Amino acid sequence: MLKTVGTKPKIDCSAEEWAARVDLACAYRLFDHFGWHSLIYNHITLRVPGPKRHFLINPFGLLYREITASNLLKVDLDGNKLTASPWEVWEAGFVVHSSVHRSREDLHCVMHTHTTAGVAVSCQSEGLLPLDLTSMLFTGRVAYHEFEGITTDRDECERIAADLGDKRVLILRNHGLLTAGATVADAFQDMYQLEQACKIQLTAQSSGAKLNFPDTFIAAKTRRQGDASMDNGMASRNAMQWAAMRRWMEELDPSFMN
Repeated sequence: MLKTVGTKPKIDCSAEEWAARVDLACAYRLFDHFGWHSLIYNHITLRVPGPKRHFLINPFGLLYREITASNLLKVDLDGNKLTASPWEVWEAGFVVHSSVHRSREDLHCVMHTHTTAGVAVSCQSEGLLPLDLTSMLFTGRVAYHEFEGITTDRDECERIAADLGDKRVLILRNHGLLTAGATVADAFQDMYQLEQACKIQLTAQSSGAKLNFPDTFIAAKTRRQGDASMDNGMASRNAMQWAAMRRWMEELDPSFMN
């Protein structure tokens, strides 16, 4: 049983916003556990439930392991703070996230990483290769955005959004990985699988052996099977998996719920 069920907000916000805050704080603790952080840099963002286009983001200067539901910042689409806090917003990071939040009403959670495996694959001209079951599930699902330097140029938002198009997975070339979803659970599922696929690709390439690429129609078939799984309740299984992640983080350190 999740300890957060039925708990009241510990700051002045709605119950819906508090639930979102707890989910997002949990995601930060998971990223810390997996080593997907960049010390105090990078972000995971989540839209606040309701009609306003407000978003939750980590305070710049805190480690992911220090993030709690209460200390998350609320910002608008331009990254302006809407909650009092001594901590600031890292503008270069929010530019990437706002690119998605501005253009896609269906994607409420955006995750971005600079992991070694993710960046290494983003540096390869062919990007993610259809080498194993996990990577083949991403067949036709991955968009690419060319490197333009540190993302402080807000004009780049439009180009990131255009390159993402109608997809939910983006590899920023020479930069890192991005996944987005309607929920934290959906974005996390894609990020976990994408990170695994990148690790497998690098491990296979480093073996020195000739790589075995299944026929392209097999990759397409695997993608269709994955899509069919989504149609048959994969979203609910993502939620089930996320509930397990929440239980795991609560066992390790429940302070993210503060």
